[in-house]
Amino acid sequence: MCAAVAAELGHGAERVRQYHIACLLHDVGRAGLDRRLFGKIWSWAKERGIPTRPREWRAVHQYTPYGRETEAFLRCYQQALVADGIAMTPWAKEQVEMRLGYSRRLARRLRVAQPALKQMGVTWEPWMQQVMLYYYYPEKLASAKPWVKQLAEILVACEQFEAYSNQQRGRDYYVRKKETLADAFAYLDGLQEEGILSRPVMGALRRLTAQGEFDAILEEARGCALTRGERRALRTMER
Repeated sequence: MCAAVAAELGHGAERVRQYHIACLLHDVGRAGLDRRLFGKIWSWAKERGIPTRPREWRAVHQYTPYGRETEAFLRCYQQALVADGIAMTPWAKEQVEMRLGYSRRLARRLRVAQPALKQMGVTWEPWMQQVMLYYYYPEKLASAKPWVKQLAEILVACEQFEAYSNQQRGRDYYVRKKETLADAFAYLDGLQEEGILSRPVMGALRRLTAQGEFDAILEEARGCALTRGERRALRTMER
């Protein structure tokens, strides 16, 4: 999805190739994720209105030193989690780090992965890591080149569009039992209002969606075929 939107917006073939690699690896900071435990912790937090992303945490807890969101979360909620039957073992704390300390964990996992990437002929560029961090750390791209920020926005838009269609992820940690296209685009429109996504990126995503480029991906995420009504709604996305 990201590569298609980037090409639609005029990014060259070599840049899109590198970008495609970054997108495929964007969750490498969650290597080893325990789906059940991760989902349990973050569903617990979501149900209680507790911020689950670094920028959201800092907005509520402005006293938290930058980059120490994991430690602050554990100070605030470890006892409550244990009381509710979620043992906060070192591995459970690592699940917290995978979200609230994502920048640190991504850097560590990339250091481990880079020798293997080099053997595969992948040239790793610093902008690729910036793109991977944008959703949780938009401030890290404040001085980035416009094309880097646009690629970062595309990754956020496409990932969230897919996530809001994904039944497994919805059950695991969004505390959601039904996926709707209306909810997906309402969330993306909210990100545009926040300035996380730009009009060109949203326009390209809507155009390609209306053309049917993402139907198969959305069906895979849903685990079932799109209904006629959903297909009609997708065809009108550009309007």
